[in-house]
Amino acid sequence: MERKILNVDGRAVGWYDAGTATAEDAPVVLWHHGTPNIGEPPEPLFDVARELGVRLIGLDRPGYGGSDDAGPRAVADVASLAAAVADAAGAHRFGVMGHSGGGPHALATAALLPDRLTGVVVIAGIGPLVAPTAGEGSLGTSWWDGMHAAGAAELTAALQGGDALADLLESNEYDPAMFTEKDLEALDGSWRWFQRIAAAGVEHGFAGIVADDVAYVQPWGFRVADVKAPTLVLQGDEDRIVPVHHGRWIASAIPGAEYQERPGDGHLSVMDGAADALRWLGGKS
Repeated sequence: MERKILNVDGRAVGWYDAGTATAEDAPVVLWHHGTPNIGEPPEPLFDVARELGVRLIGLDRPGYGGSDDAGPRAVADVASLAAAVADAAGAHRFGVMGHSGGGPHALATAALLPDRLTGVVVIAGIGPLVAPTAGEGSLGTSWWDGMHAAGAAELTAALQGGDALADLLESNEYDPAMFTEKDLEALDGSWRWFQRIAAAGVEHGFAGIVADDVAYVQPWGFRVADVKAPTLVLQGDEDRIVPVHHGRWIASAIPGAEYQERPGDGHLSVMDGAADALRWLGGKS
């Protein structure tokens, strides 16, 4: 799969076309990657995308892969990048799918580009800690409930700013306990793809992670309730990285959203439901 480079406001933005459909009128789905990953659409979904005739594309957020670091950013900033990538792909209308930290970015794209979105899938997506303005919705202090200690420590450092988070990441050690047994099985099996994508996400350092994590713990720059496109939220009830109540909150905040909770699934094994989610999204185009 070729990484393409787009110039957006003087900065390089890496994006990908999986080549899963070639028809000019093929439905397009834009993948929003997690933290730390790069924007290649998930290879385990290629066969389903071909079956559906869906064209999978994706983008690298600033600081990842082929995209220049842009310094501090808000979650909302991704919408203009998504629009530019969709334009480059020749897609006026498109769906979005995001996993983990890609979830908020998929929601931002939907909320801020309402006339262009055909549908939204959020898989194990993190919810908002801070409301965009006073009196609007967020998870508040319950945001942290059930979060594995390593993830909570990283996001606590993000509250102190990018420098504090970068220092922590330099000394951080991987703790496999943040994943369930089913997650680890998926990582060695059906979703082995994540191993390569996560390694690529830190190939050039931690700039992307720092910008992502700091953005997650600040106001996102849009209201989740402003998402109007058909929305499906997929969540594992044993997720230790993004606990189950995040998915429940997102689904409850979006009028008409569908919610599917997968018993026994964690943060990665929940992706075993992504093929059916793509079928759902392809049907909205």
